This record gives sequence, C-alpha cells and structure tokens, in this order.
Amino acid sequence: MLGDADYVALASFRHAIRRFQAFSEEKAIEVGLTPQQHQALLAIRGCPPDEATVGHVAERLILKPHSATGLINRLEALALITREVAATDRRRALLRLTPKAYALLDALSAVHREEIQRLRPVFTGIFEQLG
Repeated sequence: MLGDADYVALASFRHAIRRFQAFSEEKAIEVGLTPQQHQALLAIRGCPPDEATVGHVAERLILKPHSATGLINRLEALALITREVAATDRRRALLRLTPKAYALLDALSAVHREEIQRLRPVFTGIFEQLG
C-alpha cells in the first residue's frame, strides 16, 4: 500500500518530468523546430544507421506509422533528413540526418545535457524516496 510520502514522491516525479519537457519544447521552438521534430531527429541520431527508418521513429515517438511518415516528410522538406534505399532491402528507406540537422541537434543536445545535469539531484532524490 502506498503512503503519503509515496504520493509526494510520485507527484514530484511527474512535476520534474513536466518541467524538463517544457524546457525541451521551448528549446526546440527557439531553433525553429517543433518538439516532435526534435524528438524525431534525436531518435534517428540515437540509433544504428541501418535501423533509422520511419518505423523506428514511429516506435520511439509512439506514433502511428502514417503520422511518422508525415513527420518525416516535413523533416525532409526542411532539408533536415534524406532518405536512402537500404542496400539489403530496396523496399526500406533509411533516414539520414543532413549537416543542418547535425548542427541543430548538437546545439540542442548540449543545452539538454546541461539541464539534465542540473536536474540530476532532483531525480536522484525522488528515486531514493520511491526506493
């Protein structure tokens, strides 16, 4: 059974996550991206090159395939990604970040890392409370 302290910790956890999400959304908008576009670029950058597909983006962003396709189309129109036919399966399109995307993602990731480091003690304390 959960006690009052557990609910305090859970509420604090949800608040800390929301604060980070609001920070992340604001930073993405500042560089001209939607939060979802930022997440998609990060998902592509964070996976092995032969796994960077629309399906991977859909899975990582918890989107339906058609929604992920629309998102990828918009990123391609912004010259942030390109599609490359997979050598092993010509039906698969592999997603590649452009130099423009790398520059945006590098800048965003640096400020996100700083914010995560700043929030680390907050999350550590909450995790200790939840034991």
